[in-house]
Amino acid sequence: MITQIMTAVDGSEYSLRAIDYAVDLTTRYNATLCVVHAYPHTSDLLGYDDFAKLVSRRKNAGQALLDKVRRQITGTNITIVEELIEGPEAEAILKIAEASGIDLIVMGTRGLGSLKGILLGSVSRKVLHHAGCPVMVVR
Repeated sequence: MITQIMTAVDGSEYSLRAIDYAVDLTTRYNATLCVVHAYPHTSDLLGYDDFAKLVSRRKNAGQALLDKVRRQITGTNITIVEELIEGPEAEAILKIAEASGIDLIVMGTRGLGSLKGILLGSVSRKVLHHAGCPVMVVR
């Protein structure tokens, strides 16, 4: 039985399209939707002031993206849990999925990753191969 669905967003059109599928499935299964955004790790080699500013900017941008997603699904009658986490995207998604007991991951491909243009993006490929639950990839 599916009770927990996760969607991972990076702001790309593909990840935003995946939200529509995730919302539809969440509604059909009367499940909870976990919306995850992982922002890149910031180098510890930066000076403290630069480090703090960059981390703050990345957190703020991530929260703005989660707020956009929340607005996109306003009007639905589903429970939403938001996760904003620092770290490599695939690893963060897999960590949260395992810790939260996620039953299905819905995510876009060909997002903003550095391997844009490959059949599956590097993040979706890693999640697809290492997740402990089914993964639905949306294009």
